[in-house]
This record gives sequence, structure tokens and C-alpha cells, in this order.
Amino acid sequence: MDRLLGKGKRLLPGLLNSVAWYKKQQQSCRFYCHPRAKRKLMSQHFQSMNLQEDSMGSQSKPGEMTCKSQRLMLLLGLICPANPGCYHYMPYTVRSMEKLIKVIDREMQAIGGQKMNMPALCSAELWKASGRWELMGKELLRLADRHSKGYCLGPTHEEAITDLIASQGCLSYKQLPLLLYQVTRKFRDEPKPCFGLLRGREFYMKDMYTFDASKEAALQTYALVCEAYCNVFNSLGLQFVKVQAATGSIGGTMSHEFQLPADIGEDQLMMCENCDFSANVETINPDETHCPVCRRKLVKHKGIEIGHTFFLGTKYSSVFNTTVRTSENKPVPAEMGCYGLGVTRILAASIEVLSTEDTIRWPNLIAPYLICFIPPKKGSREEKGAVLLENLYDSIAEAAPQVAEEMVLDDRTQLTIGKRLNNAKKLGFPYVIIGGKKVLDEPSLFEVHNQSTGEILFLAKEAIIDLLSKVQTP
Repeated sequence: MDRLLGKGKRLLPGLLNSVAWYKKQQQSCRFYCHPRAKRKLMSQHFQSMNLQEDSMGSQSKPGEMTCKSQRLMLLLGLICPANPGCYHYMPYTVRSMEKLIKVIDREMQAIGGQKMNMPALCSAELWKASGRWELMGKELLRLADRHSKGYCLGPTHEEAITDLIASQGCLSYKQLPLLLYQVTRKFRDEPKPCFGLLRGREFYMKDMYTFDASKEAALQTYALVCEAYCNVFNSLGLQFVKVQAATGSIGGTMSHEFQLPADIGEDQLMMCENCDFSANVETINPDETHCPVCRRKLVKHKGIEIGHTFFLGTKYSSVFNTTVRTSENKPVPAEMGCYGLGVTRILAASIEVLSTEDTIRWPNLIAPYLICFIPPKKGSREEKGAVLLENLYDSIAEAAPQVAEEMVLDDRTQLTIGKRLNNAKKLGFPYVIIGGKKVLDEPSLFEVHNQSTGEILFLAKEAIIDLLSKVQTP
């Protein structure tokens, strides 16, 4: 024991020196360590373009970028091309997508939706049974395994879910309505992928499938899901329209699309500005120019489809013998509906309709980060005010924990405040807080940019905490 104690005494000076060195490193790297909060730092974020000041310049080749959202997402490093119609989703985009999925989950589960996951690899036998193996044609990405068994990469999962429910036996009316949904990658062999995430070969979609015992109950479920879709888009602040639509290759007897009016939209919409009537031009007589409801003149618009609902009836359940039992204990074919939300398309469409030509504007709920902090430039007169901005960061994280994960500190202090502010605006952070000239005043005032309203305010610490405590998060 004495030998051990003696050895400990000999090691103590070295240990104390190590502690002193560590504390010194903490002080010299104050942005990286804090006892109460681990700050998220811009310098550590991975982005392909690294947000160079000229990243909105002439780096693109003619004809490469065909719409605003594609151009902005590529040039700001939110997506990177992998192959035609497929992209790498960079960290900021993944953060936004995960937030959007939270919003969707909340609304789907509020109406009784249960989340699940189905294989992307779908059996050709199921698709042949429904008749869609031939109907979908070249749009299906087909492949065969080593045993020559055919598959497709699922663009949608009506066959798979209906076969799954059939395999569980006859569902009781007590289990109905059954609403099952997933958020997964989907695949379509687009002949000419275009517009970035708006029309690709690989994308994320939320697809829901519902089962009821009667047509009346299924129509009530249909209306319930449509209302939930409206809630999703309203919470994002998107000016959408719900229009009558064709059932296409999915089939059924009724269909509606949720559209964002936009000049680059590929869908032609006929809308009445006097009443609520609106329809995809595919569903009406091409010579029809007046509203069938109020007889006023219809106005043509272009739209981006961001959601689609279908009342399927027994189209698939009759093929796969998917039955449910009524309250009279009678087995009947399940009355079905299917419902899709284009997750990655919503991201791109939001940017398309909300942004300026060189600056992204996100719906606040799905911005990658809500708040960007910009400390003074290194070596400037205001540099000693940096610690005040850091303290503000930590105080907000403690007082408003709902936004603690929504903050990022632009610690690239070798750049001027102006350059970093320009970057923050282009990326679309809803709030930017700057430790500028007034940070050394008494009391300290921070420059707060509200990107949604265009306001610039000079606020004390307490006022900023109060402001951000009221900010809504997913």
C-alpha cells in the first residue's frame, strides 16, 4: 500500500499538469465546451458547398437546374446529385425531413393511424394478381433474384398491405377502422427526371391504407384523412388547394389531389374563384370553361401535387380475399382507401413557393434550425462581446428547452458578420441573432433578424428569451 501511495504522489504533479492543460484548452476553445449545453457549431456542419460567399454564382452548367427549388437546394449544399433522379440528402435536408415526418406522424396518429414499415422489394406475383404489373409498364423498376423470381422496387404498396391483412384472417369490426401507414423510400422509373426533388426516381413518401366494413364507414374514414392532410399543410402555412383528380393506375372510384399553385407545376388545374370547385383538367371535359356548381368562369392554374387520396372500395380486397366481419358477424370484402403524401416533394415544393430567387424560405416548423447565432468577428472591437452571445445561447437553451435543439452558432469568426448573415439568410434560418455593435452597450442589445417578417429588432437578453419561448416547434 505504501508503495502505491508513493507512486500516486509521484504521478500527482503530472495529473495536475494535465488538468491545467485541459482547462486551458477549454478556455481557448470556448465555443466547443460548456458545462450546461453542447453548442451546435456551423464550422462542424458537413455541406458540399461549405456555403462559400459566391455559392449562388455561376457554378451551374446551362440547362442543369430547371426550377428555383432545385437550384437553391443544389447550390446551398442541401442535396447532391448521385445519378439521374437520385440525390444525396445532406444533413440540413435530413433535419428538415425528420421534422416534417414528426408533423405528419402527429396528424396521422391523432386520427388513429398506426405506423409500420413494409419491404421496398415487392413480389411480382402480387402485382400480376392485381393487374398492375402490366398496367404500370416501364414505370416499375423491375428485377429478378438468383432464382429468377421477379420483383419490383415499390412505388406504392396497395398489393403488399392488402395481402398482409388477408394473411391475418378475417378482421373483426371491433378493430375497424384500421389505419396503417409508413414513411419509406419509393421508386419509379421516371423517363425524364426533372425539378430536383419534385420529380425523381427515388423519393420519400408517407402512404396510408385504411380498412372498413362498409362503404359508408370507409367514406367517413376518407373524409377524416383528408382533414388530417389539411391540418398538415395548414400547420406549415402552405396555400394549398384540394382538387378533384383522376384515379389513374391506382384505381378506385374517387380521388383528390392536394396541390400547391406554382408556375413550374406540371398539373393543369381548373379553379373557380367564386366557389370551392376545383379540379385537375384530366377529370373534366376539355371544352368546359364554366364552373359546374355556380356557372362562373373557370380559371386555369398550374400546380405541384403534394398529396393524393383514393377511395378504393373493394378493388384490391376482392383480389386478395381480404375480408372483415361486420357487427352481425358476416364476412365482407374490406372497403379500402389509400393516401399519399410526398415527403421530399413537400420540402422542395415549400422552397419553390416561399423562397426568393437567391434565398431559401422554409415553413418555420421544418427549417433545419430555427435560430442562428452570429458572434463578432475575431479581432474586431466587439470581440469581447462574444461571451455575452454565448451566455444568451445557454440561457435560451435553459429557459426554452423546446428550442434548445433548434439553435446553431456560426463560430466561423474569421468571416465578417455580414458574410455570415448573408449565409444565414440564404439558408433560411427563421431567426438570426447577432452580437453586433450594440452588444457592448449598457444594457447589452442584440440584433435580431426575423426572416419571416423581415423585421430587425434590437433586444435585451430577457426580451429575446421571451420571444423565443413562444416559438412553435414540431
